[in-house]
Amino acid sequence: MAGPDTRQGELKSTGYEIFIGILSLLSIVNIGLLFAIKDPNLSSILDVMNVLFSVIFLIDFTYRLFTAESKAHYFIRGFGWADLLASLPFEQLKILRVFRLARVFRLLRAYGAKNIARSLIADRAGSALFTLLLMGIFLLEFGSLQILNLEQNAPGANITTGPDAIWYVIVTISTVGYGDQFPVTARGRWFGSIIIIIGVGIFGTFTGYLANFFLAPSKKAAVAESTAPEADVRARVSELRALMDDQQHEQQAAIDEIERLLASEGGAA
Repeated sequence: MAGPDTRQGELKSTGYEIFIGILSLLSIVNIGLLFAIKDPNLSSILDVMNVLFSVIFLIDFTYRLFTAESKAHYFIRGFGWADLLASLPFEQLKILRVFRLARVFRLLRAYGAKNIARSLIADRAGSALFTLLLMGIFLLEFGSLQILNLEQNAPGANITTGPDAIWYVIVTISTVGYGDQFPVTARGRWFGSIIIIIGVGIFGTFTGYLANFFLAPSKKAAVAESTAPEADVRARVSELRALMDDQQHEQQAAIDEIERLLASEGGAA
């Protein structure tokens, strides 16, 4: 089994690979839902999600292509062609996303569970960002499906279609709340409250991440700053050792001179 060093050119950050893997799995599950459940409202929501996934996967393909050690190797033997085709929003090509999921599984398995945990802990900010993105995507899809299920058949409901549900979830997550779409049932309002709370948490944490990203010193600067005192101490210790060595040499020279004088006086006597 190849170790992590042999995967550096192919393996991106651990959090990123897990993020892409989960999205690939979710997109494949959505394919099964479309074939298993014939519902125009469900199809409209999943079609919107498929467009979102296609954009993300196209960005992923471009990122992997331009960062690959060998672009030809990635595109041909690394199944980059499958990544490209699977990024297109066509139902016939969605199944090719299995290749992307298989690659993520292979890379993470080769990297090892201990290395994965260590990498996620070391890059807590990046891991938090991908977690927030996943939460937002899951909330957009399953929140839309659930609010539509709770509201569409209620008397006086104004959330009756897939686009209505998606629009409501988007404006609720973003805490904008236009008020043109709103739940009329008690369960719908409780669920809407949950969406609001999660949306505030997502955007609050994301704002903190951006502030930390733009205002915090870079890792290189932090490492240089943290190692500077240690380097100064080592330099001072080296100077003191050199001074002590010089003093020892001078003392030894003085002792030798005294012994020589004593020996010469003894011989003269």
